[in-house]
Amino acid sequence: MGEDNYSLSSRVFHTIREDILSGKYATDEELKEKSIGEELGVSRTPVREALRQLELEGLVTIIPNKGAYVVGISQKDIRDIYEIRSRLEGLCARWATEHITKEQLDELEENIYLSDFHSSKGNSEQVVELDNRFHEIIYNASGSKELRHILVDFHHYVQRVRKITLAVQARAISSNEEHRKIVEALKVHDADLAEKLANAHMMNTIKNMDNYGLFLNCNDTK
Repeated sequence: MGEDNYSLSSRVFHTIREDILSGKYATDEELKEKSIGEELGVSRTPVREALRQLELEGLVTIIPNKGAYVVGISQKDIRDIYEIRSRLEGLCARWATEHITKEQLDELEENIYLSDFHSSKGNSEQVVELDNRFHEIIYNASGSKELRHILVDFHHYVQRVRKITLAVQARAISSNEEHRKIVEALKVHDADLAEKLANAHMMNTIKNMDNYGLFLNCNDTK
């Protein structure tokens, strides 16, 4: 496969993947090669290749002589991802205490200030963007590109869940307070505390979803 074809297939793959994870396509919905190709302005070949790749990721199932269908992210998948993330985010925060720079700490503090403002105004889209950036800074500060790569993927996989939870103002405010405590631990280079707080921050998302019955709005029932 030539570089241009590979690049095209990769773009198609990431576009369809994003559409599945964001909720554009519902669980069990058929993904029609022709329709997607027309929408993206490509032939059916890169769409077919993208669907095969998505099947390997477990987001799509291909039934011979029938078609490709969305599997999506189940409630169990979400819980599993957050359980795994809680441990990896803890490790990430621990390593970040060793490598984080003053510039990164300054940006984290500004992030918290802006999140406070937008949370108080109910600006959930801005809160989600700031949450993305908060975690991205810590991933970079860990000093491990391997850990960063894994966590970015997990962060992306639960983007729909995060948008739902952070749209609840009370959770957005408490989430930012958890961020504040993590940053305080990073500032004093307390690795044990940073790890503990980052771990708890992830698990609180699951508790929040249970409290508000938010699993009902996730991929199982879209």
